[in-house]
Amino acid sequence: MNKNTCKSIKLNKGEIGIYDFGTIKLHAYKTNDFIDDEVFIIEKNGKSVIIESPCFFDNNEELTDYLKNTKVKGMLISYHGAGASFMPTIPKYATQNAADYSLNGGGKSLIDSFTSAFGTCFDSSVHKITDIIDEEKITIGGIDFIIKQTKEAFDIVIPEINAVYTHMLGHDCHSIVAGANHADAIIAQLRSYIANGYDLILTSHYTPEDLKDAETKIAYLENLKVIATGCSNANSFKSEIEKQYPKYSGQNYLEMTAGFFFS
Repeated sequence: MNKNTCKSIKLNKGEIGIYDFGTIKLHAYKTNDFIDDEVFIIEKNGKSVIIESPCFFDNNEELTDYLKNTKVKGMLISYHGAGASFMPTIPKYATQNAADYSLNGGGKSLIDSFTSAFGTCFDSSVHKITDIIDEEKITIGGIDFIIKQTKEAFDIVIPEINAVYTHMLGHDCHSIVAGANHADAIIAQLRSYIANGYDLILTSHYTPEDLKDAETKIAYLENLKVIATGCSNANSFKSEIEKQYPKYSGQNYLEMTAGFFFS
């Protein structure tokens, strides 16, 4: 499946890209919120499973309305635990470390930061996990998912559409990189995606991408480490990255990355 082969539907705030695989469809919801969230819906035989949650109240309402004609059988909550007013009664699936990440770990820190930054339009309530899952194959609503635990939460392989979901890629935008070791971990992860030959890479903050985009990101991350070794502080690091990647979006993520490299 080509990443650009989709039908687009414009909503009041966000937009949906529909990828049709025949017996199964992928709905990619671009929220157009302040942090460029993406939510993914896998639909098969009139049933749907949601990957991640929107976290602004207007997006919660908009996506709920979009899904009114399908039976939502569950939601996989990995890196984005906020937004609990969205679909509050359906089953919520997560690994134990992902649940801890949202309630007590780095995810909670992000939720607190976003609450401070965006105020009452941001739904800071955390989804209550009803089903703790392990690193395994699970079936929800007749759709198979393979859970791959990560340090913070978990990634998801969707065999029927030859796709993988992870937190971030973004071939032409900055990402949160918590130092050189984290960059190496992301590089290893992306190389595994290339080795597995996935058609689509789904992430929390970007429209669906492909393996060429993974290669572009690897080159960026390798260069990020090189730039860091030649800088003495966060400001010089940011300036050099902005000079070399002037068209990249995600300035807030670059700020966070600089803080990690030069804490």
